[in-house]
Amino acid sequence: MSILLPTMRNLWRQFTNFRWQINITVICLIMCLSIYGCQSQNNKDDGVIHLTLWQGINPPVNRDVFNKLVDRFNQTHPDIYVESIFAGTLDQQLPKLLTAVVGNVPPDILFFYPQITGQMVELDAIIPLDDWWKNLPVKSEIIPNLLEEMQINGHTWSVPLYTSNIGIFYRPKLFQAAGITQPPKTWSELRQVAKKLTIDRNGDNRPEQYGIVLPLGKGEWTVFCWFPFLWSAGGEVVNNNQPNLNNPEAIAALQFWQNLLTDGSAKLSAPERGYEEDDFIAGRVAMQITGPWSYITKSDVDYAVFPMPANVEKATAIGGGNMYVMKTQAAREKAALKFLEYVLSTQFQTEWSIGTGFLPVNKKVAQSKTYQEFASKKPELQVFLEQMPVARARPIIAGYSRLSDSLGRGIEATLLGESPQKALKTAQERLDLIWENKSK
Repeated sequence: MSILLPTMRNLWRQFTNFRWQINITVICLIMCLSIYGCQSQNNKDDGVIHLTLWQGINPPVNRDVFNKLVDRFNQTHPDIYVESIFAGTLDQQLPKLLTAVVGNVPPDILFFYPQITGQMVELDAIIPLDDWWKNLPVKSEIIPNLLEEMQINGHTWSVPLYTSNIGIFYRPKLFQAAGITQPPKTWSELRQVAKKLTIDRNGDNRPEQYGIVLPLGKGEWTVFCWFPFLWSAGGEVVNNNQPNLNNPEAIAALQFWQNLLTDGSAKLSAPERGYEEDDFIAGRVAMQITGPWSYITKSDVDYAVFPMPANVEKATAIGGGNMYVMKTQAAREKAALKFLEYVLSTQFQTEWSIGTGFLPVNKKVAQSKTYQEFASKKPELQVFLEQMPVARARPIIAGYSRLSDSLGRGIEATLLGESPQKALKTAQERLDLIWENKSK
């Protein structure tokens, strides 16, 4: 039990920072999981290494594509069997994952967004992939700007399952009706276009059609959608591994969002539901920030996509999902690495990308005749492919979850009327206290 104490202390801090209410039921669960982890043995004696893989892939149609590819791996690797388990959406999955880690019953393979890397390293829950990655033949085929999300503290910890980035979907018929002939390329043009697309048909000061929808909330989706504006303003929120939210560029990016609201041309999403597309599909908004995985691409509405408008420079955010090998046993970890190599392969990436709309992480696949023929029939994909060179990763640092939480609260406060300066100042002060306590 003494071996578990440092990890349990780390977990307690993680739970506190997320403001989770840990009651006696969860504590008992952790104790039971710890006992189970010490005593349980693999009860299958069939010569096959059975691995569990936790994933939160949505929507279900994309999950079906993934599971079919997992089945193919199992068929071609008779000595390994991977069981793909939908463990809930990623936000729902996190408490379960941390409990499983501290209880010594983690999955063998984990799919998660790469910003969790620092947390998993702190908990000593994942294995470094340096030696395996160094000798991997497919390494040279991976898109270079994905490497940042694989690494922290000079080590490689994960590999990408998919990549993508965000742009702005729009309704061409609504643009045409408003007399707009070209998509906006700059912040000022976006603001002007949003005004033209906002229509109050009955004069009650409540538009039936808004120019754009902005994601209300303090969760990761809101933060994710805002980062391209920060980078386009020339800003950062981390310097030398220290958070710096209250800076002129961050203020400018938040002020732009607030300007859209002040103009009356932006509609706020339901809280923490900024990814939902009902208003766009119904024509209640003309533009929405999202990516090629969007249900919009599977709907019957007219749509097109333009790149994220620029201010100081062009920028967008990488929307990726990575695969981790959890610390278990040497034989299981070795088997899990075989599955990760399969995920990066030409076969997997071709079928996965065509089946889901995500962009391939393998350059050979992206340039292949098969994928190019597919992409040529989906013009929106060209926008996201062309944006990849300016796509950037959100910070990969140990305290990202704390940074994101404070930043999200600042963005939300601004969308609800607080000045960007005050909202970011408060967010930074909150973060300073967390960082100070973390370092003690």
